[in-house]
Amino acid sequence: MSYTVNGNELETDGEGYLLEPDYSDEVVRVIAAAENITLTDDHWKVVNYLRDEYREHGHTPNFRNMLKGLGAVMPGCDSKALYDLFPTGPAKQGAKVAGLPQPLGKGGY
Repeated sequence: MSYTVNGNELETDGEGYLLEPDYSDEVVRVIAAAENITLTDDHWKVVNYLRDEYREHGHTPNFRNMLKGLGAVMPGCDSKALYDLFPTGPAKQGAKVAGLPQPLGKGGY
């Protein structure tokens, strides 16, 4: 599987995660469409949070740490809200839509 963004083919692993991070907004739109996700402002907040964490730490947080960290960006955010945004798992599907490589272990650190 691969994604074509602006005429460039981006390599993925067997589960559709990019092998190398791509921080363009267009890659988010392409992957979200492939995941049947209609992007909202809250999706973008999660995407930007995950990208910032990846840039800073070299990987994305697990769900528990993600929920804690998003509290500053999305006050009142809870697990139900995140699963409404990313139904197959906010930590993993969120990272995929953000254009990041597959998270470590069960969703990061």
